[in-house]
Amino acid sequence: MKRRASFHNLGCKVNAYETEAMEQLLESGGYEIVPFGEEAEVCIINTCSVTNIADRKSRQMLHRARAKNPGAVIVAAGCYVQAAAEVLKEDAAVDILIGNNRKKDLLKILEDYFQNREKEDSFVLDISRTKEYENLHIGKISNHTRAFVKVQDGCNQFCSYCIIPYTRGRVRSRRKEDVLDEGRRLAARGYKELVLTGIHLSSYGTDRREEGKQEEGSEIKKREMEMQETKAEQDFLSAGRGSLLELVRLLHGIEGIERIRLGSLEPRIVTRDFACALADLPKVCPHFHLSLQSGAPETLKRMNRHYTPKQYVESCGYLREAFDHPAITTDVIVGFPGETEEEFAKTREFVRQVQFYEMHVFKYSRRKNTRAASMPDQVDEAVKADRSETLLKLEAEMSKAYRESFIGKKVQVLLEEEAIIGGNSYVVGFTREYVKMAVPIADVHGIIEEENADAQVIEEKEGKNGFQGRLVFGRVKRALTAELMEFTLIP
Repeated sequence: MKRRASFHNLGCKVNAYETEAMEQLLESGGYEIVPFGEEAEVCIINTCSVTNIADRKSRQMLHRARAKNPGAVIVAAGCYVQAAAEVLKEDAAVDILIGNNRKKDLLKILEDYFQNREKEDSFVLDISRTKEYENLHIGKISNHTRAFVKVQDGCNQFCSYCIIPYTRGRVRSRRKEDVLDEGRRLAARGYKELVLTGIHLSSYGTDRREEGKQEEGSEIKKREMEMQETKAEQDFLSAGRGSLLELVRLLHGIEGIERIRLGSLEPRIVTRDFACALADLPKVCPHFHLSLQSGAPETLKRMNRHYTPKQYVESCGYLREAFDHPAITTDVIVGFPGETEEEFAKTREFVRQVQFYEMHVFKYSRRKNTRAASMPDQVDEAVKADRSETLLKLEAEMSKAYRESFIGKKVQVLLEEEAIIGGNSYVVGFTREYVKMAVPIADVHGIIEEENADAQVIEEKEGKNGFQGRLVFGRVKRALTAELMEFTLIP
């Protein structure tokens, strides 16, 4: 009889990718994967530690898993394990600890545990010392036509507020051949869009230049490699641009893949040449996430961010020159230590100046062992909440304006999954700019023949069904494939 296993993921897209990979790893090993909360012999929680709230949620889910399945083997994996292994060793809710870069060993760890429960139950590496990229991979994604592909791990930036370099380690890049193999497998399964993701995507390839290596016996080639590595150390941006562009160009050539979307980018990686090079690749989506964190130069300096507001604006300008009306999204932290009303006002006005499509706002979370944790002038939680609310209201205005700008324009939508909106059934998908749209499900089946179905741009809000509001309507102009469709939006 198959053992049953359930998973629960917390945190970022990288975590989500790794959770999918672990599910498929156990499935290939003979496990039956069941929804989290159902009876199972093994429950795996892929934890997060980016904020104090993430830590608390990780602990809560581990205890919830134990309460729902008292006799199950409870596995804590991921970033919170990496940050708090000693604490979790004393937690009776947890049986096995698996840190980052050991998730690939999940199947063997479980096999050994079931054979002898007295064996080692903690598998946490010194992540700061490993240079190995953990080559997890996925072959399918449930109910989607869009697939995330992890290509990089770790970060060397050491922003003063961030715990990630301590839980994820230094920059490690996936081999291009492995990325291409996964891209081809996903294309063969019918996926139309690849989303490249990583902990610090702009650092891709800065840790190694394997693709440039030649015969080891050649002294000339050795010297060339040394020069390349030195250059990468001196200017990771230049190295990252070249490596990332090369990877995107290679993926661009995969037959069946219609779209390539980039995850979060370091603002400084975007030069005019870089933006133009991306724009020359038709499959690259005009949707870019450039992390900001603050619009005040003083705050950015305390954060140890390596750019100024002026440089950030220039990067946005290069993207807007190269692409037609690209969607630019960002992250902002409010209430960073020492953030005065004047500094916050600079951030608010800067955000208004740039005009983002979407903006994720985070209240500063004090993380143990980071430089910011011991900084003076910690900001009151009530002040953080007020500043967060101010930016969220501004974000809603900017997002609505961007969505409405597509009225009268032709867009392509990649249909992805079913959803209930206002009690009606729709198929939901995204434009190249990542604007969410919905097509009445009744119209989908005959859509290719009729080329005539109502559609609407929709807003996503927090709520049970995930959707609220209606902005504009559209009509299908033509179907490019069974999933990829072209719309002309009308009021």
